Amino acid sequence: MSLPPEKASELKQLIHQQLSKMDVHGRIREILAETIREELAPDQQQLSTEDLIKALKRRGIIDDVMKELNFVSDNVDQEPPSSPKQPVCFTDRQSTLLKKTNIDPTRRYLYLQVLGGKAFLEHLQEPEPLPGQACSTFTLCLHFRNQRFRSKPVPCACEPDFHDGFLLEVHRENLGDGTRMADSTAMLSISDPVHMVLIKTDIFGETTLVASYFLEWRSVLGSENGVTSLTVELMGVGTESKVSVGILNVKLEMYPPLNQTLSQEVVNTQLALERQKTAEKERLFLVYAKQWWREYLQIRPSHSSRLVKIFAQDENGINRPVCSYVKPLRAGRLLDTPRQAARFVNVLGYERAPVIGGGGRQEQWCTLLAFLCRNKGDCEDHATLLCSLLLGFGLEAFVCVGTKAKGVPHAWVMTCGTDGAITFWESLTGHRYIHKPASPDEPPAAEQPKPLYPYRTIGCVFNHQMFLGNCQPSDSVEICVFDLNDESKWKPMSEEAIKSVCAPGATVSLPPFPPLCASTMDASVTSNEIEMQLRLLVSEHRKDLGLTTVWEDQLSYLLSPALASYEFERTTSISAGNEEFQDAIRRAVPDGHTFKGFPIHFVYRNARRAFATCLRSPFCEEIICCRGDQVRLAVRVRVFTYPESACAVWIMFACKYRSVL
Repeated sequence: MSLPPEKASELKQLIHQQLSKMDVHGRIREILAETIREELAPDQQQLSTEDLIKALKRRGIIDDVMKELNFVSDNVDQEPPSSPKQPVCFTDRQSTLLKKTNIDPTRRYLYLQVLGGKAFLEHLQEPEPLPGQACSTFTLCLHFRNQRFRSKPVPCACEPDFHDGFLLEVHRENLGDGTRMADSTAMLSISDPVHMVLIKTDIFGETTLVASYFLEWRSVLGSENGVTSLTVELMGVGTESKVSVGILNVKLEMYPPLNQTLSQEVVNTQLALERQKTAEKERLFLVYAKQWWREYLQIRPSHSSRLVKIFAQDENGINRPVCSYVKPLRAGRLLDTPRQAARFVNVLGYERAPVIGGGGRQEQWCTLLAFLCRNKGDCEDHATLLCSLLLGFGLEAFVCVGTKAKGVPHAWVMTCGTDGAITFWESLTGHRYIHKPASPDEPPAAEQPKPLYPYRTIGCVFNHQMFLGNCQPSDSVEICVFDLNDESKWKPMSEEAIKSVCAPGATVSLPPFPPLCASTMDASVTSNEIEMQLRLLVSEHRKDLGLTTVWEDQLSYLLSPALASYEFERTTSISAGNEEFQDAIRRAVPDGHTFKGFPIHFVYRNARRAFATCLRSPFCEEIICCRGDQVRLAVRVRVFTYPESACAVWIMFACKYRSVL
């Protein structure tokens, strides 16, 4: 059967796309290398095409290709099972099956496809990775109306091979009629953008925020047949927010197809009106903020040196009111208590915003999606997330901006109890401190409570509804009175003014808050992997020192209760189970033998990096390099998982040996 040239070209393109998705070329290269290594006789110079085809058939590559090229299959059960660790995304083939089975035909969907990238010039010289070789990868994370998606990782390149589709449900809220499908006019009023965050992960698992982009998707409502293609230029972050980092080719499609599309003029007019309305609200708030600041300085000229932070720059270099970085956030069933929420925020990595050259600290407050996808951020990111979670748990929480020792700027969280008790929460460590103000009027001989917290001064406190500047004679935390209703001590901003720019849906420039995602990590498997790697590293280290290594599995197992107890104490501030652990160890160590143990805690899963850190401790090195009679070594790893693939990794090294005097 002959095909017209254009149909033949289209068919070739489809087959090429499918082969690229399956990485058939990479698999063929592997098999070719293996065949040459195993089957090529020394007197032969080259393999014939027939030999290569036989090798491909023998390994099932051709059968796999033929199965995959069968795009439409009536038997849905033949869909390849997806691993629970796979990202939530839809390829073309999967979407065909989903449209036949799982898609609700009464709902409206936006199908967003990312069809490759180009001009990622930072990776222009990057060589193509060999099959099986570890390489840096790009991952695209999306958030749209409480739905989150993550693309498959693709190798970093000048033209990264993104080929992913995401099915975004466009639903209307507070309608009372859940069965009614949103039409074009209703969808035009949905101003939520698609937030796209590009993350780079290096070969050691370290993540970097590459770009953060808000995609205006409603142009598809004015496109013919409800389908449009866009070229999205991604800009850098922080100091590089004016520099292009690359381009993504994006295709948008409404499903089911729109019965009636709007004119492009109507869509453009709506978008222009929204931008105009937002700009006016932001202008009025700026005028009010300037007036408030003038009044604040008139109280006391020294106020100009206090850390009163009204605006902060996000990762795109845009100034936003600090109150917009906080919102009550409910974690569903992922976190059960405020203290568990504090522990979750604590195990997210701490990293100051990168700065090029010297000149001090670069300040950058991240949007929540960028912080969660990168799994690390600065103290302000941790504080705003913890404050949001504590507000979600029904507490009266505020972010505090001030300084630590040596005048280092810092942000932490404060909660006010109904009885007036003030508690400080350090978001980077999970520690809690009760604040008892010292009285400056007491005689010098009177004993004053010694503060345990590291904070020195405080300039302002804020949450999603309130902003208060500290106008007490001294900004020292130690003697500060936290009666927030006393306007002689705390100058408030108008709640109405804050609501005009920070309330949900108040402006189109306000990034929506994403929901938290459950961990995709298997704690048992990850614990086992790290433990095996550490055993190997210890054995190699001792071998280099001329020492043999004998592991005792039972002793390793007995260390588990101690690690569980340490994590429980970090989460609840309650110590439990220590007596049983000590009793078990006494029974496991014979008379005349000595036991030594060394626990340590990490928030990353890199075994080699953890081992290098452990060796820097003289006590741990003494255990790992133990010499003596009947030396038995043990190591136990316990990974505790939290939302967003955050984790607390506890490691304990131990040894027992016969004491020889």
